Parts: sequence; C-alpha cells; structure tokens
Amino acid sequence: MTAGASADRSRIPFIAGLRDIADEYDAILCDGWGVLIDGRRHFPEAAEALRRFRARGGSVVLITNASRPDEEVRRQLLGLGLGVPQDCFDDLLSAGELALREIVARAGQAVYHLGPPRDDGLFRAAARRLGAPIMRVGPQAADYIVCTGLFDERNETPSDYDEQLAALKARDLTMLCANPDIVVAIGNDLVYCAGAIAERYAAIGGRVLTLGKPHAPIYAAALERLKNLRGGKVDKARTLAIGDGAFTDLAGAGRAGLDCLFIIHGVHRAELHPGGGALDEAALESLFARAGARPKALARELFW
Repeated sequence: MTAGASADRSRIPFIAGLRDIADEYDAILCDGWGVLIDGRRHFPEAAEALRRFRARGGSVVLITNASRPDEEVRRQLLGLGLGVPQDCFDDLLSAGELALREIVARAGQAVYHLGPPRDDGLFRAAARRLGAPIMRVGPQAADYIVCTGLFDERNETPSDYDEQLAALKARDLTMLCANPDIVVAIGNDLVYCAGAIAERYAAIGGRVLTLGKPHAPIYAAALERLKNLRGGKVDKARTLAIGDGAFTDLAGAGRAGLDCLFIIHGVHRAELHPGGGALDEAALESLFARAGARPKALARELFW
C-alpha cells in the first residue's frame, strides 16, 4: 500500500522476510542507517537479504542521508568497523554527494561549515573536483552555509544554536542541509542530525535547500543510478524503497511513487514500542498520518 491509500491498518501486511514480496520487484532503494547499519556495526541478516535479492537478478542501490560524498560513505561502510559486505549492493547514493554538487556549483563563493570536523571531507572532495581550494570562512564572512550536523552531537541540542541561527538569518544566508535526518540511532542512542538545525532555521524564515530524503532530487538521482545498472529500464512500480524513517524513507517513497517496506525496529522503535512492549497500533497510525504516506508492508527488521 502506498501514499494516499486507505487508512485500514489490516491491509498492510506484516511480512516475515523480504522473500515474501521479492518477486514483485526488480530493484531496491535501501536505507543504510537503521536498516543495514546502526553506526557501530552492520546487520548480517539485512546484508544477506539484499545479497539474496541480487542473486535473483535484482539491483540494489543504497540511498542514505549521510552528509559525506559517495566514495567516503562507501569506504566507511566497507571498512573494518562496519564491515558491510560489498556483494549486498550494486551502488550507493548519499545526500552528501548532492551537497558536494551544490558546493561545486557555488565555486568562488565563501562557505561557513556548521558541523563537526569529521565532515570536512565534503570540502576536500569539492576542492579536488574544482582543482582549487574552497573558501571556508566564519559566519560573518560567508555567502552561504553548509550544515552537516551539530558540532558536538553528544552534548548539544538544536536549541543551543538559536542565537547563531538568528544571526545567520539576519544576513539572509541560504543553508544547504547535507543530512535531512532529524535524529539517528547510534547503537541504542539517539543523536541529533543536520535536519534538526535546518528545521529550526526554516522556522525563523531562513532559506534552506534540503538535500536527501524525502526530497525529490535524491530519488531522481537514485533512479538514474538504477537505470544505468539495468540497461536503461526501470519500472517504478517494480522498485521497492526500504527504510525505517517515517519522515524521510516512507514520506520520500510516497512522494516518488514507490512502494515502501517500513522497518519498525529502527529510529521509531521507542515510539512504536513504548516501554519496550508490544507494537502500539495507534502510535503506528499516527506516524503514518504525520508522514503523509503508508507502506506496502511492515517488518520488524530486514531479513530474507
């Protein structure tokens, strides 16, 4: 069931594994964080499910709101820490890659980076593409902002940035949001992302260009990747989005006209299972209503 469908909860099947619906699809756009990884490790069962889908002739593109360029995300996923098997996906696309394109398009303008130093690779990649350094300056000298997250996500909250955001708004600067996620789970912890800062900037009238899910550009780019993988033929009706974020993965799939397999033991787990108990059906319906979309199917986690 997709966006705009009936609100009858009983019509959304709860599947045991991807095998239950795999025959209906030729391609998958799969979220990374929350479905395949938790920031500390990968989920072997999820990787195996994607591997088996590919073995049947399907194509898999990972689509992530990570604020780093594609190649950096790939190295992180395949590295020793996370150890995602290379044979469980064909390609990947990150929100950071789209942000990189925007930075390159603004060659000659000065940028203020609002985010942690670990995201500096975005600017190094832009400099390599341009063959010239990126002008990185403080907020008072900037022509635009790139937000990749909080400086210290472990000890700060988005409200800590309100005074700075007001000053940026006074200068009428556009903010590129390189990661639209509001929160993300790292193990069992939830931390704020760039989307939480961008949301507050937009709330005071700041101009925000949001890159990544649920917005159209990342889905258009991901479908183009699938076309290249599949010889120019992609049927959206046979393309499945998989994700755990109602306001990114589910909403984005609905807007793009794609079916979605919604993972309930992801970022919304505490909300959907209050006190660690059984699934709260009312909370689930509320989540769908707020996202403005309904999934094709539900699963606790991604299994084959």
